[in-house]
Amino acid sequence: QGVAIPVHLGSMPPAVKSMLAEFPPASLKDGDMVIMNDPYGGGQHNPDVIVLVPVVYQGETVALAASLAHHQDVGGRTPGSNPTDATDVFEEGLCIPPLKFVQDGKMSEVLEAIIRRNVRRPDLFFGDLNAQMACGRAGAEELVSLFDKYGRDVVLEAIAELPNRSEIRTREIIDEIPDGTYRFTDWLDNDGLDLDQRISITAAVTVEGSDIHVDFAGTSPQVRGPFNAVPSCALSAVRYVVRAITDPEIPNNEGCYRVVQLTFPEKSLLNPRRPAAVNCRSVALRRVVDVVMGALAQAIPGKIPAASNGHPLNAIFGGEDEKSGKFFIVTENGTGGMGARPTKDGIDCIFTDTSNAMNVPNEVVESTAPLRVNYLRIRRDSGGAGRYRGGCGYEKEYECLTDRAIVSHRGERHFTRPWGLDGGGEGASARSVVLRADGTEEVVPSKKTIELGKNDRLELWTSGGGGYGDPLDRPLGDVVANVLDGKVGVEAAERSYGVIMEAGRLNPEKSEETRARMRAERIDREETETP
Repeated sequence: QGVAIPVHLGSMPPAVKSMLAEFPPASLKDGDMVIMNDPYGGGQHNPDVIVLVPVVYQGETVALAASLAHHQDVGGRTPGSNPTDATDVFEEGLCIPPLKFVQDGKMSEVLEAIIRRNVRRPDLFFGDLNAQMACGRAGAEELVSLFDKYGRDVVLEAIAELPNRSEIRTREIIDEIPDGTYRFTDWLDNDGLDLDQRISITAAVTVEGSDIHVDFAGTSPQVRGPFNAVPSCALSAVRYVVRAITDPEIPNNEGCYRVVQLTFPEKSLLNPRRPAAVNCRSVALRRVVDVVMGALAQAIPGKIPAASNGHPLNAIFGGEDEKSGKFFIVTENGTGGMGARPTKDGIDCIFTDTSNAMNVPNEVVESTAPLRVNYLRIRRDSGGAGRYRGGCGYEKEYECLTDRAIVSHRGERHFTRPWGLDGGGEGASARSVVLRADGTEEVVPSKKTIELGKNDRLELWTSGGGGYGDPLDRPLGDVVANVLDGKVGVEAAERSYGVIMEAGRLNPEKSEETRARMRAERIDREETETP
């Protein structure tokens, strides 16, 4: 489980619990491995595969080594197993219940054959799966070496003590937050099917002493499309927020999360009933972060950043390369702007919150798929204005170089904007457009399965982060620097910041006059609007 990808923070405990329900520790032997990916059995969505390896010491299973990895394809209706218009889990790829995949060191030939026939890139799948199995073996071997060095009982006592210490340090920080209930609501664009229907996520965050309770009453009922998220997803999001507002030096383990309790409405977006589709769950998970952060900003002002881009843009390209005859799958993990912080600008074009993945270099895309990246550049004026500016998103264009490619386009913030704080402005909305070779254009309504032909292009504009603080308090030099580096346009500098640029240079006198006028107009407006 990647230490920088909090999207999985809530997956491992329920997944391992369901695996042990089928295979109790006493039944596991050295050389055994258990596998599963069932989202309704503790996972999150079908591409996330968990491998469990028993740590056997002196003939007894005394610990477990587990790994979780997102696989590029596990079958289903579209390449990449993320169809944005799926209506049930059966369209989302192979669903594996807890199964003993390896016994006495030998992989099950039957299970291997079934998986190979149901995934589009079997060699890629088993390459990654073998890496997970090696990871488990390495973890088990290292733990056994600690048992040999210090004694089993000493090591297990130390393991049990670590969560206790993390809990104590986490509670000390939570206890400093004023008691109370803080509410916030934000929205998803749509569910991939009902494209004009916004989806609400509401949280009431109650802080009582050193405990946090998050009640998601008021959240939308489960939807027809694949943007539902099983409870482990919201658990991951809330756990991330707890880590973000506490000391990063606290060891990350279950003790950090004993302070958290969650409540979900039945058959809701965050607690769907099987077989509701869930493959695009990370979109809901990211918005849970925004909602809980928005609630806590009321409790601890000056310590929470403005909203980040809020959309883990995911465009999965798949098809057959007409030149090589081979099947290809490439995923565009789109970055956006980070929300401005109480003392710093947001960062441009970065993964934030729960999805700290790395971008795929253009050269890798072009060398592994019949696609061309025509440009990738900063999106000017996408960051929210503020004393501290929100990070910018990007502009990017893909061109299809083969006869046919299927794109599962999963965007967000096309119809809403990342919010600012303390007077900061909103970040820009996202936008995607298909430019056909015949000259026609099609606007992508946030989520859509797209078919591209040769020389068709897909243009992407990702959203920026919200701003923090009054834009008129931003130093003139900082605004000028942003104009010169292409992050803020000349018109936006005047409109949002009151900064006047003439012939590429700052006019300080006019800028100060403009700012004074804008402040006076704002005061008059506020007085007029006050009852």
